[in-house]
Amino acid sequence: MTVALLFILLDAVGTFVFGLSGAMVAMRRRFDIFGILVLAVATGVAGGMVRDLLLGSTPPDALRTVWPLAIASLAGLCVFFFKPLIERLNRPVMLLDAIGLGIFAVAGCRKALLYGLDAPGAVLLGVISAVGGGVLRDIMATEVPRVLHEDIYALAALAGAAAYAGCLWFGVQDSIAAVGAVILAVGLRLASVRFGWHLPHPPK
Repeated sequence: MTVALLFILLDAVGTFVFGLSGAMVAMRRRFDIFGILVLAVATGVAGGMVRDLLLGSTPPDALRTVWPLAIASLAGLCVFFFKPLIERLNRPVMLLDAIGLGIFAVAGCRKALLYGLDAPGAVLLGVISAVGGGVLRDIMATEVPRVLHEDIYALAALAGAAAYAGCLWFGVQDSIAAVGAVILAVGLRLASVRFGWHLPHPPK
């Protein structure tokens, strides 16, 4: 599998799982099918659109072809018709969100590097790509964005993007660096929830 094909697949998977997470939140808020699709699409494509706009890649990929919108819409329909199956997962929104977070952090960092950004800027853009969809989802669902109160969230995206950029700097093969960095980000996010890891809070 070529590196380009790998990242096309990662983008598709990331869009789909973020779409699923957005649709699950919409279902819990008792949105109708139109609202479910809107939240699924917004969650699935928002991070990538922000990334592309900041890079000057216009129009964004989500508007150049039908596939990102179609994949996110399919995720919304899957939740609408098969919600009981998805809910068999343990904490499905958190799990899906973690997968999308890791994928988009690495994909966003890679695209920024391809556009000529230095590693620090590329890592930052990877984090923005990763958290953008979730922030918009939570705002549209009138919830406090997870990035503001779940400590190991943006930090997990930062770790994944930084690991990817660092591996490339050390000469690691692109595809191996990408897969490893995604696993690191997803694993860190899931472990933080499982073991209750958090950053220091101000004293009461």
